[in-house]
Amino acid sequence: MASDPNAKLRAHMFKNKGKDAEEMRRRRQEVTVELRKSKRDQHVLKRRNVPAQDSTDSDDNEKPCTQSLETIVQNAANADPTTKLNAVQAARKLLSSDRNPPIDDLINSGILPILVHCLMDEENPALQFEAAWALTNIASGTSAQTQAVVQAGAVPLFLKLLGSPHQNVCEQAVWALGNIIGDGPQCRDYVIQLGAVKPLLSFINPNIPLPFLRNVAWVIVNLCRNKEPPPPVDTIQEILPALCQLIHHTDVNILVDTVWALSYLTDGGNEQIQMVIDSGVVPHLVPLLSHSEVKVQTAALRAVGNIVTGSDEQTQVVLNCDALMHFPELLSHPKEKINKEAVWFLSNITAGNQQQVQAVIDAGLISLILHHLSHGDFQTQKEAAWAISNLTISGRKEQVNFVVGKGVIAPFCNLLGVKDTQVVNVVLDGLNNILKMAGEDTEGICTMIEECGGLDKIEHLQNHENEEIYKLAYEIIDHYFSDEPDEDPNLMPQASNEGYQFDPNSQIPREGFKF
Repeated sequence: MASDPNAKLRAHMFKNKGKDAEEMRRRRQEVTVELRKSKRDQHVLKRRNVPAQDSTDSDDNEKPCTQSLETIVQNAANADPTTKLNAVQAARKLLSSDRNPPIDDLINSGILPILVHCLMDEENPALQFEAAWALTNIASGTSAQTQAVVQAGAVPLFLKLLGSPHQNVCEQAVWALGNIIGDGPQCRDYVIQLGAVKPLLSFINPNIPLPFLRNVAWVIVNLCRNKEPPPPVDTIQEILPALCQLIHHTDVNILVDTVWALSYLTDGGNEQIQMVIDSGVVPHLVPLLSHSEVKVQTAALRAVGNIVTGSDEQTQVVLNCDALMHFPELLSHPKEKINKEAVWFLSNITAGNQQQVQAVIDAGLISLILHHLSHGDFQTQKEAAWAISNLTISGRKEQVNFVVGKGVIAPFCNLLGVKDTQVVNVVLDGLNNILKMAGEDTEGICTMIEECGGLDKIEHLQNHENEEIYKLAYEIIDHYFSDEPDEDPNLMPQASNEGYQFDPNSQIPREGFKF
């Protein structure tokens, strides 16, 4: 990669310069940031454990905590096992029964070291479970609250509990670690460095109950997320075989988590994309684009969409799995977000090589892209504009002519009136590329632009505040719509030292000119 990632971009921002393949490729990756804004809450980073039937007291759901916090802390430090257990359980109830649990109050009470110490009591698994549950819910809070659990020394003890003979203790430790890993890359890497990945993955086996396995899959998602920095390469290599196994699971929750984990990994650049490809998971991932569950489709579309932001060779791996056959349905999906990301996916294909552009045409998808260019919501229209503009750069003349023949000019020109400068720039660039490639069809395309009102919009854009837009608008007008006739040099008088000399053979009246 170039040392300055913006160098080529700057080099192509002058008059007569359009976007090139490198810029389109960079755009493929940059646009994911915008798409991801709407998906930030797609996955819960941390989860609180609400009261469940596997609690150590059977009437848990009906018995609210009545002890004061001060009494709870005093009793939790008591040497009597029953008193201690009841106090720790009372603390856990405070943390899991309210919508706004008093996490800070508990932290400030000084109970954290007591709860952490309880994790070490191997003679009392019920106490370990209740303490782990309480700490899980504290770690489900803000980053500062999660850090308090980490700083109290809980993580090495949670890792030890992964080997507990008591399954409920193991599962609660997994949950607690998931919340800590979900706090961000620093906590994630700390847990990884302590050796958490191998024991976590060991729970992926047929003997694990479904709720437990769902928790494990969720923790794997947290291990895979974040790309600044991304997970260590060794960790990714360790996790990928597990994901290849889980992608065949019939449980929708596990499948959704598995595919989101793959989407996070493929969002980390070409090296991570290649690692996912080399794992052999792509042929199993692509068919999920037509899964009956929308959540699975959404995650699969994101994952394969990330792969096609890579090199043309990496993009081809997805196309070789017949990915495009799923897109008529995706582009006609009742959910607009699916439409938008489907068009985004295709904009990355049309930014590829000419064979990949042809694959989009052969799959009959151009008309569907143009439908969204005309009728989609604005974000989908924006992606459609990129898809067409990319095609005008990557495609052959025949491919560009095909799109023109499908009626792209009018909806393209219609977007010249929007306030989004990026969209205007993309459309102008696409129109300029179409005109440059038109050859003998230039006059006909100019007529199309004029008849749909595009010429008026382009003329107006010559006064745009954005320098690139007004220069490009001026260039299009100057090259293709200038009414100034070319002067015939044969009709010009000859200049000399004596002034202009007219043709002596011209017919001048004998009596001279009369004024």
